[in-house]
Amino acid sequence: MLKDRSILVTGGAGFIGSHLVERLLLDNEVTVLDNFSSGRTEFLAPYQDNPNFHLLIGDLMDPEVLDEAVTGKDLVFHLAANPDVKLGAEDTRVHLEQNVLATYNLLEAMRENNACRIAFTSTSTVYGEAAVLPTPEEYGPLLPISLYGASKLSCEALISSYCHTFQMQSWIYRFANIVGERGTHGVLVDFIRKLRNDPHRLEILGSGKQRKSYLEVKDCIHAMIHAVENSADRVNLFNIGSEDSIDVTGIADIVVGQMGLDEVQYSYTGGVDGRGWRGDVKLMLLSIDRIKRLGWRPVLGSAGALEVATRALLKED
Repeated sequence: MLKDRSILVTGGAGFIGSHLVERLLLDNEVTVLDNFSSGRTEFLAPYQDNPNFHLLIGDLMDPEVLDEAVTGKDLVFHLAANPDVKLGAEDTRVHLEQNVLATYNLLEAMRENNACRIAFTSTSTVYGEAAVLPTPEEYGPLLPISLYGASKLSCEALISSYCHTFQMQSWIYRFANIVGERGTHGVLVDFIRKLRNDPHRLEILGSGKQRKSYLEVKDCIHAMIHAVENSADRVNLFNIGSEDSIDVTGIADIVVGQMGLDEVQYSYTGGVDGRGWRGDVKLMLLSIDRIKRLGWRPVLGSAGALEVATRALLKED
């Protein structure tokens, strides 16, 4: 399916999106739609002279831009979103507008222009605080504890309903924490910034005992493409992550070690019941048995992914 196709990537100038564009351009014509609210022009610079690469600067809230973007597309990878989980506690509309309404607008444009296949990047936060770890795709009820998680679950529901109502097809990915080269936010970026400012002290949000799964971005891209090429239901849902987890203090140790620092004193904010922020899920580990049955498995575990990602981010400074 992903060879000699015309593909749209929304949010293609972002961290994960730019890696996906790089991979898709090996075999396809790729159009990126991005408003550069968080995406970066330098992430797309290597492809500007590629005749199979096209850039549309615009917003998912603009119907005319969307009509142009989806016309003639064999597949849409929908990555555009506001990815800041913490922000929802301060601005309660941001995830509604930039995630839910933006996804609705995209689906409507696809329906009206006969573009019928969509791959969507969701999140492990749709599970909320799951009582079952590793958490399988069948787990329920789904009770997110962040507005970000709620917005992504809403997007999943919209996509599923459009697929069944309008004969569309979808692939939905529930990601663990994705890390790697070009990362622009998250715990690694936060730790590196803080240690650059003060190499002797590191403030850690929460208790430091929050324990989650991490996946290196190249493993993530491979999983996304593998799922599309090897599953053909109307709605195809997959957890994507590693098979282990690591706590936040362990991540701090990795970053400190990769930066070659000695005697760094850790302090903990305590947060809300040990969380880093309101809506922070303290324990997360996904079951990836479903996508493993299709023949995919991660190359790196959580610690290995974090080490590779830290080295890459340090080189970018």
